[in-house]
Amino acid sequence: MLDEPRHIFKRLILPLLSLTFGIVMLWLWLPAVSAQGQTYYVRPDGGSEVQCTGRANAAYPGTGTAQPCAWDHPFRALPPGRSPRINGGDTLIIGSGSYMMGYGAPGADTCDAYGAWGCFMSPIPSGPNPANPTRILGAGWDTRSSTPPQLWGTERAEIILNLTDASNVLVAWLEITDHSGCVEFHSGSLACQRDTPPFGPWAGRGIYAEDSANVRLQDLNIHGLAAAGVHAGRLTDWTVENVRIAGNGMVGWDGDLWVGSDSNAGTMTFRRWRVEWNGCGETYPGGQPTGCWAQSAGGYGDGVGTGETGGRWIIEDSAFLHNTSDGLDLLYTRLITSYIEIRRTIAEGNAGNQIKTTGPALVENSIIVGNCGFFEGQTFTHDVDNCRALGTALFVVLRPGNQVTVTNSTFASEGDCLVGAECDGNCGGSESVRLRNNIFVGHTDFLQPFEKTCLVYEETIPGDPFSIDYSVIIDTKGNPCPGPNDLCGVAPGVVNSSIDAFDARLLPNSRAIDAGTNTVCPATDYLGIGRPVDGDGNNSALCDIGAYEYRGVPRVGYLPLLWRNNR
Repeated sequence: MLDEPRHIFKRLILPLLSLTFGIVMLWLWLPAVSAQGQTYYVRPDGGSEVQCTGRANAAYPGTGTAQPCAWDHPFRALPPGRSPRINGGDTLIIGSGSYMMGYGAPGADTCDAYGAWGCFMSPIPSGPNPANPTRILGAGWDTRSSTPPQLWGTERAEIILNLTDASNVLVAWLEITDHSGCVEFHSGSLACQRDTPPFGPWAGRGIYAEDSANVRLQDLNIHGLAAAGVHAGRLTDWTVENVRIAGNGMVGWDGDLWVGSDSNAGTMTFRRWRVEWNGCGETYPGGQPTGCWAQSAGGYGDGVGTGETGGRWIIEDSAFLHNTSDGLDLLYTRLITSYIEIRRTIAEGNAGNQIKTTGPALVENSIIVGNCGFFEGQTFTHDVDNCRALGTALFVVLRPGNQVTVTNSTFASEGDCLVGAECDGNCGGSESVRLRNNIFVGHTDFLQPFEKTCLVYEETIPGDPFSIDYSVIIDTKGNPCPGPNDLCGVAPGVVNSSIDAFDARLLPNSRAIDAGTNTVCPATDYLGIGRPVDGDGNNSALCDIGAYEYRGVPRVGYLPLLWRNNR
């Protein structure tokens, strides 16, 4: 009888424990499996949600319901005014083709003509976690082996892709646009029809997002919208790579939401980001700029602008070109948590400031060309405020105690100055703007042609915040030569130093070659190519001044990004 409890444990309790353990393990395993989600397909020859399950990449056979075939439109997955038919963590693969997004499209049966502005897809459901995002993908997204599907807005749809409250999402390999050259709130023939239907084949915004975290936008071409390419705020930890935002009538990336706070947080990473021709309409189907306008005429025109925001902003291998106001405007990164890093980036031909920052910042290996009068007299110009905010090429705002570092960059400007600074708050004199290994090329001031562009300027910071050395400086107002190792009044030795055809590549006889200091020299140059090294892997040459490191012949000029549209 002494052994009876042991027998009871073996015969009854142990099997129950094993069963319980198995149930627990199954319960733990099921979320991991379900987190992978289902895959759904869209293709032009698919069917409705009644005809097809959406679970097979096949055409609708022509008869039957619930057939194993694709849906015919993205609205079948994310219907306007209704709950999504896909769940968080699912994948929607959109086949090559053209999909009208708005009133009259398949799956838009809840929409009406007079309220067509609200006829856009329901918000993308959030993925369960960052490792298992909801994915909206163009077919061939992983190999770039096919033409991206085109989602084009119509009938005044306010937005095309909806990321409201959407977190843990990947959107990749899509073209987002409309089929009209109209610009919202413009004048004359360029104005969009807003009063009565039919409104025409135009849409206001390509992507809208708010209260959204852990989102990745990848390989997107967002262009030709009537108002904005992207309208997004209250974001956390976003990544944007290989994205072009171009020819949107009011603004490229607008971070100023209609209601509530705009502030972003976490790390905002942008790589190979091309933002150009915003503040201009885009002709359809030609894709050329038209009716370029700015705030002086009731438009806007920033390539990138935000509301008051925090976050660590990392911008690399990017381009901000020919926007009708500022190129990259991060003036409102005012929260104490903000920090800005800009590397291997070009900003050129924007009608205001090329780049603006606030707070601590790093700018390196960049080309900043302040030809702020670019739009003057152009056939595509309607009304642009040339050299708005005096057209200073790089403008930095420092909070008390802040430092800004600018290294190995090349500047040219016809604005008031090449670099400007001011204080936000009660600066005490410890603030600094440290400039090393930079080329500075001044030109005639566009707004005051009786004088030249100045090198640097500030008037609100105690003392002189600028520390300048190891520079090439030429043709600036007053011919300053501030640093003991500066080369002043010498030709910059670049391929082309004219303001509207500036080419920052170094010539073989450039005085900038081997004239920099290795103390602050980045490991790579503007092209992302490392400096020459010897057999032991050590630096074999002194750092060159400017964005490019010279290697025997001027290398081919470089504008980053997958999406190229060299007008």
